[in-house]
Amino acid sequence: MTTANKITLTRIAMIPFFLYFASQPMFIHDKAAQAQTMVPTFVFPTATVIALILFCVASFTDFLDGYVARKYNQVTDFGKFVDPLADKLLVSSALILFAEQGAVAGWMVCVILARELIITSLRVVAANKGRVLAATWTGKVKTCVQIGGIILIYLYYILIGAAGSGMIGGADGWTSVVVTVNSNGVDSLLSLIGWVMTLVTLYSGFDYLRKNWDIIKDGAVKQK
Repeated sequence: MTTANKITLTRIAMIPFFLYFASQPMFIHDKAAQAQTMVPTFVFPTATVIALILFCVASFTDFLDGYVARKYNQVTDFGKFVDPLADKLLVSSALILFAEQGAVAGWMVCVILARELIITSLRVVAANKGRVLAATWTGKVKTCVQIGGIILIYLYYILIGAAGSGMIGGADGWTSVVVTVNSNGVDSLLSLIGWVMTLVTLYSGFDYLRKNWDIIKDGAVKQK
């Protein structure tokens, strides 16, 4: 097995560990401290920090395996199949957990995942016709925006946890403003990040379909 494929499999092996830490609550109220100070108080989300580190390392291996494969001529059919699969598993896992935790609207996650399924199906149809769909710049931008958005969301919750636990700031002023965020809803900043990820993902999907519409059109015509 090539080094590039080993790196890809390492990314897949990291996903269960990422899932464990990412599934832990990002908002943890310290009820005892809050009762004494009468100020919204949180426990620092250590699990979220670990989830962010695992996500960043796994995302970096996405770049690394591609670089190694191209530099040392290790491009294989196995890698072409597993590499995008690993990416989608990682990003989809994070987004689904965000929807569960209220960080991103559920419908946005559904739209993003629908795009991924549609384009994956298109790639399968193209492969059956002996055609390889080349990655477009919109697809690359989409991936960067999704990864960047996920990282920003994790940093947002870590920042609130650090402020609410007293690790940064104080009980008054900036900290008291930050921790008043509604933990049961989607904050405006999180909503903005979600909208950017969703719109960029939609445009990327539209771009793929537009450039490869002939595949769909030919497939819709019954061959004699």
